Amino acid sequence: MAYLDNIPTSIKQYFTILEPYPPKWLNDYIETPAMLRSASISNNCGMVYTNLDPSNFFYSNLDHSVGVALVIWHFTHDKKQTLSGLFHDIATPAFKHCVDVMNDDGARQESLEKLTPAFIKNSPEIMSLLARDHINLEEVCDYHLYPIADNDSPRLASDRLEYSLSNALFLYDKLTPDEVSEIYQDIEIQTNEDNLPELGFKTKRLARKFVKATSEMSVIYRDERPVYSMRLIADILKSLREDDQLTIEDLYTLPESAIIQKIEDSKYQPIFDRWRAASNLKTSKEQPANTYSVRQSLKVRHIDPLVNGQRISKICKIANSYIAKNLAYAMNDYVYLEGVDQNLRPQESVL
Repeated sequence: MAYLDNIPTSIKQYFTILEPYPPKWLNDYIETPAMLRSASISNNCGMVYTNLDPSNFFYSNLDHSVGVALVIWHFTHDKKQTLSGLFHDIATPAFKHCVDVMNDDGARQESLEKLTPAFIKNSPEIMSLLARDHINLEEVCDYHLYPIADNDSPRLASDRLEYSLSNALFLYDKLTPDEVSEIYQDIEIQTNEDNLPELGFKTKRLARKFVKATSEMSVIYRDERPVYSMRLIADILKSLREDDQLTIEDLYTLPESAIIQKIEDSKYQPIFDRWRAASNLKTSKEQPANTYSVRQSLKVRHIDPLVNGQRISKICKIANSYIAKNLAYAMNDYVYLEGVDQNLRPQESVL
């Protein structure tokens, strides 16, 4: 139980909200090397390392995965669905969705999910536990099979619910622990318009509060800071690979701290350090000359939850306005950091 013993008290308290009585068998799976690997991966794609981000709280990919598993168990008490949630990010590399951006999948951020079955199968510890529990690999390697675990946006499922609550609580100061608890306790399994099970709210007021927080965070997820940061990290990682200083295997076997050290030991160190120390970015309608700049779209995270079987956008004008504002937001400008040239080198004039 080393993982649960070593996480911050605030995360332990949050997990207690998600499930006051977690199943003991879940710890066996959490404590496998394949799962513990992701404890070093930042769930916000490396943004925790720069002053551009409003929070310096480290919430790991493993924290997120455990949180998803606890949510699923809380609502279903189904071991297979719970494990599918625990494993859903097992194939995540260092810097998480930055690697999706490197793979030109910034808008969907799903390029790595196809590797999930192989990562589970290549873990002798997990495979032994599955055999012990009489569970087949095919039953836990794709959480898309289970609507309570995952579904298409804008529907609400455990994955989308967990990162929304944890981000609102730990990263962006949108909800207090008491508000998280109040919102969570109002959720139940309902039936959606396609006659499928889906997490939904009993109370319009709490659903509206949740939509306000998630809609505001959706804009944060794709404003100039992550747009620039994720592309910069992706391009540095790609350049290190081309320079034979980094391998794909490194992204899956080394902790993020070791990858950062590789960056610090490379010619990209001045740029990386400039990004880490930055407190603001510049934007321009026109592409700035001789400057490393980014213009791209990131995934729109849009949630329109059920309230007693109806979409809140259909029954609440205020909530619908939050959703509409989120969907209308677009970062179309070029984003850049002063002092970085188009070849990822310092511009001497501003040093």
